[in-house]
Amino acid sequence: MSHHDDSHDEIHDHDLGLSHDLPRLLSRRRALSFLTGAGLAGAGLITLAACGDGDTTTTTAASTTTSSAGSTNASSTTSSSTSDDEIPEETSGPYPGDGSNGPNVLTQSGIVRQDITTSFGSASGVASGVPLTIKLTVLNVNDGSSAPYQGAAVYLWHCDRDGKYSMYSDGVTDENYLRGVQAADSAGLVTFTSIYPACYSGRWPHIHFEVYPSLEAATSASDRLRTSQLALPEAASKLVYATDGYEQSVTNLSQVSLATDNIFSDGYSLQLGTITGDVSNGMTVTLNVPV
Repeated sequence: MSHHDDSHDEIHDHDLGLSHDLPRLLSRRRALSFLTGAGLAGAGLITLAACGDGDTTTTTAASTTTSSAGSTNASSTTSSSTSDDEIPEETSGPYPGDGSNGPNVLTQSGIVRQDITTSFGSASGVASGVPLTIKLTVLNVNDGSSAPYQGAAVYLWHCDRDGKYSMYSDGVTDENYLRGVQAADSAGLVTFTSIYPACYSGRWPHIHFEVYPSLEAATSASDRLRTSQLALPEAASKLVYATDGYEQSVTNLSQVSLATDNIFSDGYSLQLGTITGDVSNGMTVTLNVPV
């Protein structure tokens, strides 16, 4: 297995959490509701309560179960959030591939696809790893209904099993796998077929995504509604990282937590995905994305 390359040290300059995203954080609806409702002191207490160790928050809990056949599964249960809570705005990081920092994959023919495990166009690489299906349900909270946002488009990307990002990291600059765009159906659902990403040094396991009002907007990289990140549960990550090819992720995961990650440490209840499935047959992660 190739180990995580030094190019990820750059992430610490771009994913600066509070110092980088403070203006965005202050604009979140839940921050405003804290300030107008419980006051600054109450907001501080709520934030601290949401930043416990691991995945044992009051809103989302991760667990492992063993079936009667002896196969180990990863699952989590998620309670509902307030209907007008928007998914937090986050940095896209240094490897977005949307034209804001170097190459733009969104305008390339072939980017609209469900299976993102392979590269497209002139590239031919295939990302290996534990299969992961990613299901995001986009909801429109701006009209007060939290109705499914039919026709909205999601651009999604994440690192490979070695912690590398296609188009940017050494050895995969000519690849564009693990990047794709999908339009939401009548239920607001977008689905991607992928692999479970690595945990690289300094970051909790995560998936990046951007939400656009339409497929046309996404493929022209314009009128973006929201940029955010999905956090993967600890229990599922530990199961995946115990398999061949993810050895470095075991060490990296032991050195970070949701409470210390520079993106999720300010609160992650709306970003922690729900995992089902197992490492043998593949896993599925789901998340509601209110925008």
